[in-house]
Amino acid sequence: MANARLSAIGMAIPEKIITNAFFENLIETTDEWIVSRTGIKTRYHAGPTEFTSDLCVKAVEDLVAQYPHVSLNEVDMILVATTSPDQPMPSMACRVQHRLSMSRAGALDIYAACAGFSYGVVMAKGLIAGGIHKKVLVLGAETLSKITDFTDRSSCMLFGDAAAAVLIEADETGGIGVGITGASGEGGPDLYLSGFAESIDGHPVTMNRCIVQNGRKVFKWAVNKVSEQIPILAAANGLSLDDIDWFIPHSANLRIIEAICKETGFPIEKILESIVDYGNTSSASIPIALYNGIKSGRVKRGDKIMIFGFGGGLAYAGMIFTW
Repeated sequence: MANARLSAIGMAIPEKIITNAFFENLIETTDEWIVSRTGIKTRYHAGPTEFTSDLCVKAVEDLVAQYPHVSLNEVDMILVATTSPDQPMPSMACRVQHRLSMSRAGALDIYAACAGFSYGVVMAKGLIAGGIHKKVLVLGAETLSKITDFTDRSSCMLFGDAAAAVLIEADETGGIGVGITGASGEGGPDLYLSGFAESIDGHPVTMNRCIVQNGRKVFKWAVNKVSEQIPILAAANGLSLDDIDWFIPHSANLRIIEAICKETGFPIEKILESIVDYGNTSSASIPIALYNGIKSGRVKRGDKIMIFGFGGGLAYAGMIFTW
């Protein structure tokens, strides 16, 4: 059974930066109100002709620029986690495969909302461990501004657009440990994007093709579930939370992260987040935080990193790896 490591990373954001002042012209709010409740100061929105596949391609190109030894011709699988694809079909992974001429690569999208990137890492390790693939690109990419209800005062300021890509490859020295996955499917009506059905478990769905969430319920679920699961994840890897150098939870809301730290006793100084500067970028939030941690020099080779994604489904997934 082959081991795997995360060996390279890249990211991309749109050019258009959106400050909190933007929302003062749309809804009754202030910069102080947004920062106090979410921690968010800025986020980025894609232009009218810029879509998720465009950000995916730019993120992979950045990965290659940062790690020139990487050859895309050797990649044999592409996994893209997204809930805001250019269109439901073809997949974003197929768009990346075509646009970057990666003729050897299979292509698959992962639809697990904010847990998507973590699921992608778990799946990539499994494909490599099973001997099916040797080099897997995992992307988290979103253009959430295209599915945001800008009349919803409780959520419209949360979401941003971004993409990030990591390369996971077979390596006998290892690096990627044991992962966990799970779901609380009964929470589906609390966070959804409308499609064909007009109800979820008997709960009527707002058919406006925008993200709808019950913020209070999702906040409580996230804090409880993450606080419950991360000690389990650490133990599955023969570790305690004290052994973790950096924890990267999904950046949904800075107050959720603070509550998780308070509940578990995990020091907030060892958290990597992307919420303050990029907003909630769903599946992209974890790899963006990792990317900036590496670029800033905070994350060093040999550091043990725990990631944990949670969101729509309600689904969750976590993994520990050594950088």
